[in-house]
Amino acid sequence: MRLMTIAIALATLPGVAMAAPSWQNISAEAGRRIELDRSTMKREGNVVEALSRVTLDRELTDSRSGVPYKIIEATTRYDCTSRSARTIKRIYRQTDKDTIREEDIAGAELPVRSGTLDDRVLREVCRPPKESPAELAQKANEATSKLQQANEAMLKKELAKAETPAPMKTVETTSSAPIPSIRPNLKAAMENAATKEAPPPAPVAVPAPSIQKPAPTINVPTGTTQTVRNNAPSPRPASRPAAKPAAAQGGYMLELVRPEQARPQLPVAWGYEGAGGPENWARIDPRNTLCASGQRQSPIDIRDGIKVDLETIRFDYRPSTFRIVDNGHTVSVAVGDSTFSLTGKTYELEDIHFHRPAEMRVNGQRYDMSAHLVHRAHDGSLAVVALLLDRGTEHPEIQTLWNNLPLEKKAPVQPPKAIIDPAKLLPESRQYYTFMGSLTTPPCTEGVLWIVMKQPVQVSDEQIRIFNRLYRNNARPVQPAGDRLIKESR
Repeated sequence: MRLMTIAIALATLPGVAMAAPSWQNISAEAGRRIELDRSTMKREGNVVEALSRVTLDRELTDSRSGVPYKIIEATTRYDCTSRSARTIKRIYRQTDKDTIREEDIAGAELPVRSGTLDDRVLREVCRPPKESPAELAQKANEATSKLQQANEAMLKKELAKAETPAPMKTVETTSSAPIPSIRPNLKAAMENAATKEAPPPAPVAVPAPSIQKPAPTINVPTGTTQTVRNNAPSPRPASRPAAKPAAAQGGYMLELVRPEQARPQLPVAWGYEGAGGPENWARIDPRNTLCASGQRQSPIDIRDGIKVDLETIRFDYRPSTFRIVDNGHTVSVAVGDSTFSLTGKTYELEDIHFHRPAEMRVNGQRYDMSAHLVHRAHDGSLAVVALLLDRGTEHPEIQTLWNNLPLEKKAPVQPPKAIIDPAKLLPESRQYYTFMGSLTTPPCTEGVLWIVMKQPVQVSDEQIRIFNRLYRNNARPVQPAGDRLIKESR
């Protein structure tokens, strides 16, 4: 009695009612560990709701709160049949007990790509649960009972049909002539049983078909007749109706019904929010695998660099006409012949585009905007010169671009007289940070040389507001720097 009292008291304690997650490690790799809480898994048919988390070796800075975190917990619904997933909640934590923020996600269900974090969790949660012999026996008994009930229902249905038969023909039978049948033996047996119980019908004459000798009409005494359907040959009809499935005929067998083919989903376009947001780039297109699995991704928070005497960049930027387009992700500008040289290699300027806020951070500080000048060398290698744009005075070159903004997305404009000088976009100081990274947009190609100018470039508040009308947020979140070497001018 005393033990029972103690047990009841423990059960009523709040700490006992709210059990802590029981994390089980399912994968460990460089820089992160993936764990699963099996105690909270909910299974509904082929859909499993599971709580998992990724624990990072190094802290990342939350883009919304600015607070560092190391743990990301996600509640996700996995469809084991279609291999798809939908994240419904995400929690950012510094430690197991310190929560930075929570967010409910109303995203679309997306396919799970092989080799991703979700793929590893899906394979774990979709494994069939282990059952004891007693549970298996119980399921077998339940299946047997259901089958027996189905058979009884089928028999009742067939007997009910036999009580109201179609018009019958009375034909003479002999011991040597077998009774023909167009139904399985089970069907014939049921009809025979029904005939014995029902009173015999009055004798009926059988009309002879036109293609064979007429059969005599015989009155058969009671007890010497059998009621069967007319099996006499008949003229072949002009067209034969399609046979109905077993289910349409009343059904006396189990039949598998094919499910309707799922409607194809429209492809999700990549973007910066919702189903096409950065966290889903690798899922929506297999070409974007590096966006999730890459080890040298950009942007990063530039810190802990080594100060050295870096080589001076030789810019050869020239004034030219330009073509400007709103491509649906940013404002992109193509210019004429402009290059820069570094470490014996020459890179040609291909594109200038803008992000709000700035994607790169410097010691945790984020700027209002950034301009990326994308270059390509003859060997195909990429280099990006990043300019940090800070709120201040109006910039003439930026204003020239804004004056010629297209009225429609994806409709390029090439002003015949307007000129832009990329050299005037650069800050006075040529000091810079440099490291290896990736493109900050899909497919997140790595092996990109990044050059981030240390001195910010000023743009006016009005110029920032103009871009904000087009793109309030088109910046990829900061990625782990890992063990990358960052160098900066001293």
